[in-house]
Amino acid sequence: MDLTQARSETVVVAAEEAGERLDRVLAARVAELSRSRHKALILAGRVAIDGATIRDPGHRVNAGGSIALDLPPAQDVEIKAENIPLTVVFEDDELIVLDKPAGLVVHPAAGNWSGTLVNALIAHCGDSLSGVGGEKRPGIVHRLDKNTSGLMVVAKTDRAHRALSRQFADHGRTGPLRRGYLAFAWGAPDRPRGTIDKPIDRHPHARDKMAVREGGREALTHWEVLERYSGTDGAPVASLVACRLETGRTHQIRVHLASIGHPLLGDDVYGPGFKTKANQLGPDAQDALKALGRQALHAYLLTIEHPSQGKELAFRSELPDDLRRLRHSLGAQGTPT
Repeated sequence: MDLTQARSETVVVAAEEAGERLDRVLAARVAELSRSRHKALILAGRVAIDGATIRDPGHRVNAGGSIALDLPPAQDVEIKAENIPLTVVFEDDELIVLDKPAGLVVHPAAGNWSGTLVNALIAHCGDSLSGVGGEKRPGIVHRLDKNTSGLMVVAKTDRAHRALSRQFADHGRTGPLRRGYLAFAWGAPDRPRGTIDKPIDRHPHARDKMAVREGGREALTHWEVLERYSGTDGAPVASLVACRLETGRTHQIRVHLASIGHPLLGDDVYGPGFKTKANQLGPDAQDALKALGRQALHAYLLTIEHPSQGKELAFRSELPDDLRRLRHSLGAQGTPT
């Protein structure tokens, strides 16, 4: 169904969804739209359950309920094209794969109405971007935090947007989708690999943060230690960890690694209590960390299925200069595998 043209979408609440928030159920079932987009539609009175309009995104749904979503057609919006350099890894008529630098916000929002990846994409792609993502995020299927670098895929057609959204909603359980990250974490896990299975939701007090919370959304992160780095006292002070996501929650890797006592280097949001550990680093590593100015996280691997050709596309991105300098200053040699 082309959601840029359709006026309605109806879903029936499954038993396992009973008790879930309305915006979460819609985000899972109609993955072409972001959760924030669903929330806006609910607040605008465009969602009804069994014929009754519901304006509360947190409304708990009952099994068997019929949710009707009245979707307005995509609106034209004045998002200015800006000549911001892009590192294009792959591009055809349906999609574009980019290597996003740290510091670049993905889509316009309060406080960031210009200078975003979307502004750059409009300049690069013109009118070919998909409109399904909503007026502020055309073509955006998934996103990276402002200060996370690495690979992203953007849809250029509505069909590609729907196909890619389904892949991301499935999290690679039945298809080739894979998302791999390289994370520099404080300390070193006592095992070579593992899985973090902890639900994530909004922090109860700080609304700009996420937290591990009972009753939150399922979140699975698989991790493997690639390198361990010793501090000035000879004890492990940091490690390079490869992470693979099986779900896509906001700040998932940052929250999960912090929850097991290994927050990311440079992460002032989820690892502020680890700042004193910098004293255990050598002078070069301390300088590299100060210069970093962001969480040490890079999306290095992305595998997708082409939306129309059906073939598997795999992309890898090398560590950017700031993280490469950090790694070498910690004492690493060679290239992480």
